[in-house]
Amino acid sequence: MKKAIIVMLSFLLMAVTGCSQQAGAGPEQKAPSTIQKVKDKKKLVVGTGSAYMPFEMKDKQGNFIGYDIDMMTALGKALGVEVEFKQMKFSGLIPALQTGDIDMAVSAMTIRGDRALSVSFSNPYYSTGQVFMVPKTDTTTKSWQDLDKPDKKIAVSQGTTGALLAKQIFKQAKVLDFEGVPAAAMAMNQGQADGVVTEEVVVREYEQNPSFQTRGIYDLISTDNLGIAVPLNDVETVLWINSFLASYKGSLEDQASIEKWFHSSDWRSEVEKKE
Repeated sequence: MKKAIIVMLSFLLMAVTGCSQQAGAGPEQKAPSTIQKVKDKKKLVVGTGSAYMPFEMKDKQGNFIGYDIDMMTALGKALGVEVEFKQMKFSGLIPALQTGDIDMAVSAMTIRGDRALSVSFSNPYYSTGQVFMVPKTDTTTKSWQDLDKPDKKIAVSQGTTGALLAKQIFKQAKVLDFEGVPAAAMAMNQGQADGVVTEEVVVREYEQNPSFQTRGIYDLISTDNLGIAVPLNDVETVLWINSFLASYKGSLEDQASIEKWFHSSDWRSEVEKKE
């Protein structure tokens, strides 16, 4: 009997030990966070649209420039890693995060509930709003409602908040998708569209651009908070980015970047010219 009890106790101990080892295996097998991967490989790969003045652009030498670029460069410096920017369509940024082709995405991306089902966002780093842009020759349009007619066409950048908003509010006018705001603005400039829905700051940039004869209608259609996107549920990375933003926003470096890109036009001579 004693021998049988000893054998049973041995089996019980083995079972408990096995369960304990399996329970302890979970955290050890947990996939590393994006921030840890970036530190390990000493490189941060950032996906960006690169055609959204003044947030991200390319200069005449093909280098990425703009407010978002300054911020992510500072973020990489804080991590002590190299930063590589990858240009892609705006609509391809979230899929690239999901497949691991990029570590983070920044492209004046509005924090939205539908996007938060696919990626996680940092705290807002900039607040803006969607407004309407029309040709300067159009002196009669006072609001977006004035162009909600069957014979009117509205240009938007595919996959953006402006595109989603336009498709919700325009009931009669036709909404046309383009690959990026520059293409949408060019379509309007060439008479292919009657207006464009996009961020307020972007509209102000086009008003200052001598290649585009435009004017903004600045009654906000919506208010948007912009965030840095990372893989879904990567809490450790989100917390780190939020800590970085808490120290970066309002810093001398951030103020200098805002002054350059939003309060000056000197940088226009640096921007790559699109044919």
